[in-house]
Amino acid sequence: MKANRAQLDKALKAPAESRFFLFHGPDEAGSRALAKAVGAAMGPEAERIDLAGAELKGDPARLVDEAASISMFGGARWIQIEPAGDECVAAVEALLEAPAAGNPVALVAGGLKPSSALLKLALAAPAAVAFASYVPDAREADRLALDIARSMGLILRADVARRVAEASGGNRAIIEQELVKFALYVGATPQSPREADHDVVDALGAAADEGDLSRLVEAVAGGDPAALETELVRLRAEGLEGIVLLRAMLRRMALLARLRAEVERGSNPAEVMASSGRALFWKEKPAVEKQLRRWRPDFIAKAMSRLADAERRLKASGGPGPVAADEELFAICRQAARLR
Repeated sequence: MKANRAQLDKALKAPAESRFFLFHGPDEAGSRALAKAVGAAMGPEAERIDLAGAELKGDPARLVDEAASISMFGGARWIQIEPAGDECVAAVEALLEAPAAGNPVALVAGGLKPSSALLKLALAAPAAVAFASYVPDAREADRLALDIARSMGLILRADVARRVAEASGGNRAIIEQELVKFALYVGATPQSPREADHDVVDALGAAADEGDLSRLVEAVAGGDPAALETELVRLRAEGLEGIVLLRAMLRRMALLARLRAEVERGSNPAEVMASSGRALFWKEKPAVEKQLRRWRPDFIAKAMSRLADAERRLKASGGPGPVAADEELFAICRQAARLR
């Protein structure tokens, strides 16, 4: 069945009552986190069996056997399948048709088309739970950072959580990696919570290393196509492309829109920047001030509309793929160059 968030949360509290979980969608880090939640609900001593779709394609019956097997240690047992896709259909079909299968199965897939045989099978089966994960928007990413931090014993102010989420491009895996570093640095645990403030982010955060999106954002908003090309190549090698890049750029445009509104009310750009405080990373302030002077409200609104439209196209079934995001970023970059 197709589960909403409330139905999924209920199923994750007692995963042994569901036979099969299909976690799919463009946010693969989010899907992996849900599979991890299945394991956590099974208990710390539960035995995890890892399979790949290619293994099941050659031996579909293996999944039924593993799901019905008893752990060698006599405790709980569950199965995770990744990477996987439509090559698993025969194995999953056999699992769902079996008279009994005591161990839950979590399959992590990427974006599946509506025509996917695996997706159709999971949606039609009462014993299956299918849930699609999407890259979180800015507000969801902030909340995600706070939730993950809380689970680690990290105390974050809202502005710190927002900064972590923005520097990570809304990517759950990167947010979690950053927060693990912060927790180790300040000695935070669930039993002994500690605060991580802007000083910790300054010292350890993604914006301080090669894994951030700030240089891409500066290249686009600053009208530097050569730098943009370099950043796209680098980020693609790190697995960052498409919607993640569009949203990073959209957050910058939203920031410029908010700051520009203050300019339109009579403040000069230097005053606006001075009043922004620590909500804006100090290293970015000179570039943002230049962009604030360059970008007029009508061009900011147009850029935000184009970015939102590009994201919708990428999400659509049979969409153009990450190259469409690159093309949109170059279009906005060229506009920025003309504003000099």
